[in-house]
Amino acid sequence: MALPLGVPAKKGPLAGITVLDFSRVLAGPYCTMILADLGARVIKIERIATGDDTRAFGPFLDHESAYFMCFNRGKESIALDIKSPRDRALLERMLDDADVLVENFRPGVMDRLGYGAERLARTHPHLVYASISGFGHTGPFSDLPGYDMVVQAMGGIMSLTGWPDGQPARVGTSFGDLSAALFAVIGILSSLYKRTQDAQGTRVDIAMLDCQAALMETAFARYDVEGQVPTRTGDCHPSLAPFETFAAQDGRFVIAAGNDQLFMLMADALDIPQLALDVQFISNDLRCRNRPALVKAIEAVTRTAPVAQWIERLNAAGVPCSPLNTIDQLFDHPQLDARNMIIQVQGAAGRAIRTAGNPIKLGAYADIDVAVPLRAPALDEHREQILSQLMARTGDYAPLSSANETSPTSVTHLP
Repeated sequence: MALPLGVPAKKGPLAGITVLDFSRVLAGPYCTMILADLGARVIKIERIATGDDTRAFGPFLDHESAYFMCFNRGKESIALDIKSPRDRALLERMLDDADVLVENFRPGVMDRLGYGAERLARTHPHLVYASISGFGHTGPFSDLPGYDMVVQAMGGIMSLTGWPDGQPARVGTSFGDLSAALFAVIGILSSLYKRTQDAQGTRVDIAMLDCQAALMETAFARYDVEGQVPTRTGDCHPSLAPFETFAAQDGRFVIAAGNDQLFMLMADALDIPQLALDVQFISNDLRCRNRPALVKAIEAVTRTAPVAQWIERLNAAGVPCSPLNTIDQLFDHPQLDARNMIIQVQGAAGRAIRTAGNPIKLGAYADIDVAVPLRAPALDEHREQILSQLMARTGDYAPLSSANETSPTSVTHLP
């Protein structure tokens, strides 16, 4: 679909695609952030007065939420009162120009607002309609609220995270929200490709719990084959050895020797070539079975020198390894710097924060990574711009007045 009149073209493979973003907090905004990073025009539909919940989440920079800025870069913002006839008329016209709608309310909310998937499939059949929720729009749990912590617990990832003698642990980032966002992007892009063939939009229904199950790696198969419930293994891989952290003189570091050849290279790099010939460690299966003895033998050597020395020697030998970096060390990481992975985002006040950039590197869009800070919008910042664009396209401005002119009885906004 062509861009509405007056909208500047954006770089990226999704230039020309317009997304109406009804989502808030994390899963939906992260999904639409990726679409914006890839060149789509993303218009964020927010509540009047308060906007996205995360505008009130810390930390704050000049009274602006760094949390909000991280996941809403490159978007436009308009605040709407869905009970207002004028704002509903505006939204209907925006839907005419939109290619994608993204929402992450509980099932039923968008239907009650009058913008459910079934209704829009009739009135706007070209639209790709993406919903992200805790449990999806079918099944016995579909009406339950789903937060990241809930689906991490229900989906099994917490039972696999932590140390064997400790309590189950939450993954250190919002794994449930972020994985759902990534699967939603895949569903949206697949649907946009399908639309090039038949001109029809489709429904994308993403459940956070489904995504957790999909990312359990081999846990299901291990239980089905072995009959034993997989559980927490600390920092080691249950099916590979050595594939964990080891103690050095001044800290811990990772060795990931995932096959027999790498194990032999590791043994040579650590000056213990005889380790690769030990009958206890001659195959990966034996190394996994004899892991405590393997770790003891390796640490007898690695404890004698600092982390940096072992990293240098293992890298020279081609053995996968890494120090245990903390977040502050990533800001100056030479590999992340070389790939433009630390970017700046600024809010309306103008001060910038540093955050992670777009990891999708496309040869045809080598200049998609920008050196100047990206903008996160102020609440309702783009209302007049959107109104003027619609007026220029349709020649009819009258029904599209400001939200300040809505009826005083219209007090119900977006949930």
